[in-house]
Amino acid sequence: MAANSPAPAPEEPLIRVEKFNYAYGDHQVLFDVDLNMQRRDVTALIGPSGCGKSTLLRAINRINDLVDSARVVSGRITIDGVDLYAPEVDVISLRRNVGMVFQKYNPFPRSIFENAVYGLRVAGVKDRHDLEEAAERSLRSAALWDEVKDRLDEMATGLSGGQQQRLCIARAIALQPRILLMDEPCAALDPIATARIEELIHQLRGQYTFIIVTHNMEQAKRIADRTAFFYKGKLIEEDDTMTIFNRPNDPLTESYITGRLT
Repeated sequence: MAANSPAPAPEEPLIRVEKFNYAYGDHQVLFDVDLNMQRRDVTALIGPSGCGKSTLLRAINRINDLVDSARVVSGRITIDGVDLYAPEVDVISLRRNVGMVFQKYNPFPRSIFENAVYGLRVAGVKDRHDLEEAAERSLRSAALWDEVKDRLDEMATGLSGGQQQRLCIARAIALQPRILLMDEPCAALDPIATARIEELIHQLRGQYTFIIVTHNMEQAKRIADRTAFFYKGKLIEEDDTMTIFNRPNDPLTESYITGRLT
């Protein structure tokens, strides 16, 4: 770059959370949350149980709409400038672009193949060749293809826990979303299966924008580009992950990551 060339403009955040307040009935759980998330980053949300991090995660693809009492009090969340709670937003289309993987692996009581292509069938894809290509692509992306390619017609519930969780990831990415939300994806897994999921996230980083809720501090350090710490419904601090863990600005953050605050 020439000496006098201007520095490239910083990339606009993919997701903006702006003064976001959220409640279940009269019980407010998020307070004035401001948070930007860059495209293709892995962002970890950490904090004690009940601090609002899973609520924020579920607000991003509006799965909380299924809870009758859930409501946005004020503020907004945008993806590429589009307000997710605007009346014209198609929630089904939103969820195709924002996939979700839950804490407890939840394959459907169907074959491995039918789990992998479930979202595509719901979206109206019927061509067998297209479905087979999508199944192989997503299972390969989830590092599961070599383990299941000869038994795609077997029930998904016969897989190990770690395999079932990777199948759920394959099911989410078959629709080729831009964003993957993960709510404690390794909480129900043993250390070996956890390592496989973390390795998978490393392999997929750069293809998707990840937002991951985790209680595992070491996991956040291993996988996240940036980390946001929540406490009692408020975003206390957000920064580069190594800064959060090595040089936190807020005493509350330091107390939490050192185990003095639970």
